Amino acid sequence: MVAELWERVLHQRGAHSAVAVAGERVVVHERRTRLVCLGAADGAVAWDIPVGTWPRALVVTGERLLVLPQDPPVLSCVRLTTGEVLWRAGLPRWAGHVAVADGVVLAGGWRGYTPLTALDLTDGRPLWRSAAPVTTELPVAWAGGLLLGTGSRAWLIDPRDGRERESWELPRPLAGADAGAVFTVLDADRCAVRGGGGSVLVLRRPAGRSESLTTHGNPLLGGAPLAVGGMLWLRERRSGGEYLVVDPLDGTRSRRTGVGRIVVPGVVPTAGGAAVATEDGGLFHLDGEGRVSGRERLGGRLAGVHALGGGRLLAVDRGSLRAVRL
Repeated sequence: MVAELWERVLHQRGAHSAVAVAGERVVVHERRTRLVCLGAADGAVAWDIPVGTWPRALVVTGERLLVLPQDPPVLSCVRLTTGEVLWRAGLPRWAGHVAVADGVVLAGGWRGYTPLTALDLTDGRPLWRSAAPVTTELPVAWAGGLLLGTGSRAWLIDPRDGRERESWELPRPLAGADAGAVFTVLDADRCAVRGGGGSVLVLRRPAGRSESLTTHGNPLLGGAPLAVGGMLWLRERRSGGEYLVVDPLDGTRSRRTGVGRIVVPGVVPTAGGAAVATEDGGLFHLDGEGRVSGRERLGGRLAGVHALGGGRLLAVDRGSLRAVRL
């Protein structure tokens, strides 16, 4: 039986992407213009600051939090422990993506609307800006650089000066995820990529090679594979979003989760395997092979789940956050 630990009403529609978990802290956008930090154990408020309307990006890096609201288009760097705003930087409207590597914050490139802008993480001072707008999926830190990509090409840049270090021509175009991720770093030399046509690709370095890991016959929902318990979890479009479990080493398909209902984003590791949740408030316990080993009710209308660690799960409801112990 799940045991509820705490609940917080958001006074707006809850969303998986508007929540960040960092150790024993939970940061959430709520009440349309506020950013709040809660204790993971009891939901107590650590700080509450104004930030602007719906966040395009909410990124935790060490003891800092980067938040970019839709309006105003100002990137804020916040001290995670206190809520103190360390610096702010104005960005072009529709700047979109935010990623961090090697002490550099990279913003822009969403839908090709804006140039890439690089800022120093310490104080927000400008480092460089691309000469023209750049189109890229959400960049990810990898091998000391930042991995970007669009269409059938991916490239790794030096975050300090924007210089291209390596590039890959892909056998299939990237499956665009708009504001979501398509890259999943596996280790220092491998990165999984969601490709079109139900495919998952692997980029290898330093040779700039790419190869198909698996191609699934049924359409997959967009977004990066989730790396949980040493496996990759892919959401199918069929059956309303079942998870397909794949071995990242050879692409061997373990099995479909078999939940049979619309699964929300998020896979939470457990002692015996993992847990997933459904839109209608169901909680499904899965064994190490991805088979359903138990089910119970979380309740509500769910938008996503996050792992809190220590056998705890954070459920993002349509209008609240709820922490439970599994």
